[in-house]
Amino acid sequence: MASGAGALTLATPTPPGARRLPTPLWGGAGGGGALAACLAVILLALVLAPLAAVALRGTGLSLGPADWAAVRFTVTQAALSSLIATVLAIPVARALARRRFFGRGVLVTLMGAPFLLPAVVAVLGLLAVFGRSGLLNRVLEALGLPTISIFGLGGVLVAHVFLNLPLAVRMILQGWLSIPAERVRLAQSLGFGPAETLRHLEWPMLREVLPGVALVILVICLTSFAVVLTLGGGPAATTIELAIYQAVRFDFDLARAAGLAGVQVVICALAALAAWKVVRPAGFGAGLDRQVAFTAPGGWRKLVDGAAITAATLFLILPLLAVALRGVPGLADLPPSVLPAALRSMVVALTSAAVTTVAALLLALAVARRPSALIEGAATLPLATSGLVLGTGLFLIVQPYTPPMTVALPVTILVNTALTLPFLYRILLPQARALQADYGRLSDSLGLQGWARARWLVLPRLAQPLGFGAGIAAALSMGDLGAIALFAGDQQATLPLVIQQLTGAYRLEAAASASLILVTLSFALFWACDAGGRRAAA
Repeated sequence: MASGAGALTLATPTPPGARRLPTPLWGGAGGGGALAACLAVILLALVLAPLAAVALRGTGLSLGPADWAAVRFTVTQAALSSLIATVLAIPVARALARRRFFGRGVLVTLMGAPFLLPAVVAVLGLLAVFGRSGLLNRVLEALGLPTISIFGLGGVLVAHVFLNLPLAVRMILQGWLSIPAERVRLAQSLGFGPAETLRHLEWPMLREVLPGVALVILVICLTSFAVVLTLGGGPAATTIELAIYQAVRFDFDLARAAGLAGVQVVICALAALAAWKVVRPAGFGAGLDRQVAFTAPGGWRKLVDGAAITAATLFLILPLLAVALRGVPGLADLPPSVLPAALRSMVVALTSAAVTTVAALLLALAVARRPSALIEGAATLPLATSGLVLGTGLFLIVQPYTPPMTVALPVTILVNTALTLPFLYRILLPQARALQADYGRLSDSLGLQGWARARWLVLPRLAQPLGFGAGIAAALSMGDLGAIALFAGDQQATLPLVIQQLTGAYRLEAAASASLILVTLSFALFWACDAGGRRAAA
């Protein structure tokens, strides 16, 4: 009550000498909205200025038949990847929500691992399991069955599902756990069976959560680069992102690259609009923060839940084990460049995660309080581009004024912030809307604004998604290989760039060992942020 009483003085004249709380920042009607609008404008400039720089260096915008074939393949593989990952995540998330077993917490944490893997490292693990001489084909040969090929559309789908299924499970699981325990107990007291529970509790939640999950996975796959470069299998399996890389790196055709980037923007904007059209609030209202206790039915449903958890665990863990086994032998003989590069990667990741988390929180709270097309557009637009495109544009902007390598790390932080902010924004927005709907009017009536509102309402209730989102931002920044490849010299290289250099020099054992260090650091950052958020919310 002390905080509420202190905040109440904002609505009344302040006595002489009394301490006045800061201007509204989190969720306030004044400064918070203005600050969020400024952040949105900066974000728009950060994305649009590099695209404009690339377009202006070209002589014209024209796309040939091969480019349109890349567009068709991009949309096809992204839609299939998003659909498969989202559908497969539903039974896994449901099983984790209603089953309690030893090691469940560790498994839920590990569910974030494949999404946080650098794409090249993930592909190496998948090749060890599904490749031509991988574990699966060796088993098929031993059984006298025909082997499979992971290259082409099938391999791209497997890799994208591997990378994005854990993210879908975590996001859908958070939706399940957000159902108020009072509604679950009411359903149990009314004798709801599985069908009634699905209709009245689970389906309203899924209707709200699934479009956002599918959108995030769709745009990730639309801008996929390393996976398609390795597993695409030739010109017939080329994506827009790969075509942009070829236009910039090999042809230096900046006009064609700009045209492809414009197509990316249009496709991702249409995907976002389609998702927002079907998003509806679940309408559960506020609960009392009791732990959800779902009924765990027995019989065949228990077997189905167990099979879903087991299959997902094996699919996700086996490639990770392959990466670990391949990297351990060379740990004792690491090149001298690995440890300084790892330190630079940590600095970039932590800085980028801190900036991204604060910005995403401000934008989500502002939109939850008062919808804004400017903020929504700014928070979604980075999904339409990539680190390669932004890096190329920023390279062209800074080159006339300073050697690009002197600003390699700041530019990398900016690019990582722009590219990871949409993920955090999408994670925070449903929770921020629920917070505003349940407690916004009460907080306004008490005059609870500024730091008091943040400390006593926003941060405690959003601690869990904030920790989860910050962990994703830090891990993705650790493994990013985009702008840094264009800007960095030997003294500015991050760990992913060093791994790429080792691979190009055919020092595969050293590259595998450095990859193991990169994976370990990425998971450690994610675990620290995610666990910190869960502890703060407890």
